[in-house]
Amino acid sequence: MSDEPADDRDVEGTRESGDDLDERRPAADASDADADPVSDDGSADRDEPDEPSLETDGEGVVGDRHNPEPTYPDSDDDIGGISTPPDDEEMPLADHIEEMVLRLAVVLLFGAGGTAIGLLWASQAIEFVWFNVFPYEVSEVPPPHVYNPLELWLTRIKISSLLGIMFALPVLVYECYLFMRPGLYPNERKYYLAAVPTSVVLAAGGMLFSYVLVLPILFEYFTYYAEESAMIAYALGETFNLIITLTGFLAIVFQIPLFIMLAIMMGVTTRRWLAQKRLYFWAAFAGLSFMFTIDPTMMAPILVAITMILLFEGTLFVLKWVGRE
Repeated sequence: MSDEPADDRDVEGTRESGDDLDERRPAADASDADADPVSDDGSADRDEPDEPSLETDGEGVVGDRHNPEPTYPDSDDDIGGISTPPDDEEMPLADHIEEMVLRLAVVLLFGAGGTAIGLLWASQAIEFVWFNVFPYEVSEVPPPHVYNPLELWLTRIKISSLLGIMFALPVLVYECYLFMRPGLYPNERKYYLAAVPTSVVLAAGGMLFSYVLVLPILFEYFTYYAEESAMIAYALGETFNLIITLTGFLAIVFQIPLFIMLAIMMGVTTRRWLAQKRLYFWAAFAGLSFMFTIDPTMMAPILVAITMILLFEGTLFVLKWVGRE
């Protein structure tokens, strides 16, 4: 092998072959560009099958031109993450109204039956109540006065209606359960069935509370402010109107703990929310008590309103004590 430098012709040949390579390269690039054109945004346009164009809102697909028909979930599937009740089905409004009227008729029938049974012992009940609502000895109780020929019979019907309320109230709760049963979950049905005997116990407790505490306080107050300015002569009918109104209303008022417990157990509300809105409930209780216990002296509405507030707050306290928020 010679140490002499390569011939100039070899160098020039190499140089020329490199120039030819540079000239051929743009041609190849041009052919590639023709085969695979590039768009303005840098993405290559390839011959691929067209994909469906989807409308988006920046976060996900909101429409598909190839599937314009909306699809609906089956009634037995979950809707919005919440499973539908097993017996839930749509009914015409007329059928709902007819069913509600029939169930209300059943409640009224039981109430009328209880009132009819109470008429058998209405006279004894009037005498027993009259001599026990006044906070005096039997000999000091003012006798009732009758100012209307039908006043005694009307009073018997009114006192018997208390027994009718006792009969009708649990039936009302049960008929409400039957009316709402198709739209209730199994655990909610369990709560409602447990509420029927509880409602009876609470109603009896409300009547007993009225008879033992509220009515004696009320009549003692009436006697105190009237005895020095007028001779006391209580009318039988008007007196029992007040007694029956208070007793029946307190039987309903004592359902407040039951309503609160059912609402919380079924997830309608929470104890925390009720506690935050307590002032609104207090105002509503006061309005209801003044509406249904008409008393110019304001004593009866105040007693009923205090009772409602104590029941409300007592229920919230028990829920907090058992750790139910």
